[in-house]
Amino acid sequence: MPTLRALECLVAVLDSGSVTEAAGRLHLSQPALSHQIAALERELGTPVLERLPRGVRATAAGRAIAADARAAVAAAERVVTAGRAVAAGARGQLRIACADSMSASLLAPVLRAWHRRRPEVHLVLAELSSADAMAEMVSAGTADLALGPRPSRWEGHLVVIGTEEIVAVSPQAAGEPTATVTFADIAARPVVHYHSDNGLGAWLDEIAAGRGVALTASTRTRQATTAAQLAAAGLGTALVPTSALTATFSGAVRSLRPPLVREVVCLTATPGDPLVRRFLEDLRRRGVPVPSPIAAQLTARE
Repeated sequence: MPTLRALECLVAVLDSGSVTEAAGRLHLSQPALSHQIAALERELGTPVLERLPRGVRATAAGRAIAADARAAVAAAERVVTAGRAVAAGARGQLRIACADSMSASLLAPVLRAWHRRRPEVHLVLAELSSADAMAEMVSAGTADLALGPRPSRWEGHLVVIGTEEIVAVSPQAAGEPTATVTFADIAARPVVHYHSDNGLGAWLDEIAAGRGVALTASTRTRQATTAAQLAAAGLGTALVPTSALTATFSGAVRSLRPPLVREVVCLTATPGDPLVRRFLEDLRRRGVPVPSPIAAQLTARE
């Protein structure tokens, strides 16, 4: 099969009409360029250039392959251009799996900045409620990175983005003080809990069992953001990560006693990929913010 270098030499000779000039354009010696042309002619079994007293011109075979040779060289140039753009973080595709409770508060600001600074990078988002399911997507190669709580099984590259607090939310009663609550306090009331396909529910049940209580579900949902809103509407107390709360959340927010936190991590199987590496850097730089009204409630202690 002809080499790309041989086709590049042919195109350069056809464009210049001279072996000497073509060699200069390609920064090759004349014998080196002639060697490439000879190798191409051996591969085809026929001459591609006709030597004239002054310069060269294409033979019938040379004219027949000229268009495809130009297309191959142009395609190779596009490959290099695209590859360098991806390496510079300016082009490509990044597939992101994210815990649904973190999409708005943690991920959206980073996505917005990338859309503004890197408009030719196509960002594909999948929202899930299971950390293990996100880890499986990265392992299977259907996601380039996953952002969420630490999964139960993962042996690949992992970056800790920060920690977030799990808090108790309930309706905001007039004059009700902001205070910490225990799992026993929560277990004594109806709880807005989670479906089995949301890993947060099983984790909370394990924590409750370790503290000698069980949570009684008044209703169940798959999303922490929905659980918070249902709790604020009076359907029960919900245990939610702070990333699921908006700055305008109207319910009461209380820390647990003792405090309950979980790590927020990013998983990837390709840490050396330029786009993945830059995205991870931006996530780490942003960290895990807490909306200021929520932070104010959590820091108000009696």
